[in-house]
Amino acid sequence: MSSDVHPSDTARQSRRLGLRLGLGAAAAVLVTVPFTLLTILVLGRYESLERADRAVADAFHTQVLPRPWLARTFDVLATVTDPNTWRVVAFVVAVVLWRRGRRRLVYWLATTMVVGGVLGPLLKELVARARPTFTDPVSTASGYSFPSGHALNSMLFAAVLVVLAHPATRGARRVLVWAAAVAIVVVTAVDRLALGVHYASDVLAGWVVALATVCGTTAAFAVWRSQEGLPPSSPETGLEPPRSTE
Repeated sequence: MSSDVHPSDTARQSRRLGLRLGLGAAAAVLVTVPFTLLTILVLGRYESLERADRAVADAFHTQVLPRPWLARTFDVLATVTDPNTWRVVAFVVAVVLWRRGRRRLVYWLATTMVVGGVLGPLLKELVARARPTFTDPVSTASGYSFPSGHALNSMLFAAVLVVLAHPATRGARRVLVWAAAVAIVVVTAVDRLALGVHYASDVLAGWVVALATVCGTTAAFAVWRSQEGLPPSSPETGLEPPRSTE
């Protein structure tokens, strides 16, 4: 029996790969364009953006400043949602995956967290946006403001959590995974705004950078699998389908 691949099979494979590459590129554009526009508006000191950022910052400041207990609560949350917290949790997840023999997923996880973690400080230095200022601040933070490192790393971990856990869960457990991811992102964002150490656009930029990172590493992983002749990744089977399905 001949083992030659039929031309029609090759054509179908090429179309599938082209579709995946196209979807990956589209996803990258969808998350990169908003960040680029935000950066241009911030660097150009666009009046409407600055006015909106200031209005949000003042609204949070007005609510938190007269309530010391609320300020203390957000201070605690700032520590809990620190980028290093998500890095430690990601490391624990990586150890679990490694022990289960899912080493390629560990490489993807480590790459995603490292790339996102490096992009944050680099972009801060490039944009060099000053943090919000108040006559009577609730809290202070060092360094530049855009994008928010807390927001970036919380979204980065939340997205990684969904990518890894979504295919392994069903029903209520899947809902719980998504709810946890959303809670991580929202609580971190509110904390940064409530403490007055970031503008709303800083938080939004952090989210976009994180999603761009996850989309990029996920697309690269999927393309690699295609090049190696492995079954394609999907939301239901995961980045790397179990060996029993390969």
